Amino acid sequence: MVDENYGKQHELTMTNRNTLVVTGITRVESFDSEEFLLQTEYGYMGVRGQDLHLQSLDLDQGHVAIEGQIIHISYLDVNMDRTGTGKGLLGRLFR
Repeated sequence: MVDENYGKQHELTMTNRNTLVVTGITRVESFDSEEFLLQTEYGYMGVRGQDLHLQSLDLDQGHVAIEGQIIHISYLDVNMDRTGTGKGLLGRLFR
């Protein structure tokens, strides 16, 4: 099996559970003060918390920085999106 993401970099750096810097971002799907949904080189990533806000975003470089109280980080395999449960993407990500 060949890894289609070979050579691509995706990193998370969290500081004091209130600042999260993520690399390898290709798109910001949605965000509000409680949830961020990011598309990364390795699939969708969800971040949940309180008082979340976008500190910085550079899609050309694939970087995003989020501030606020980080409570939960999850990944969603794109293939899981075809479950047919009728729930939205965020509903399946944050069960």
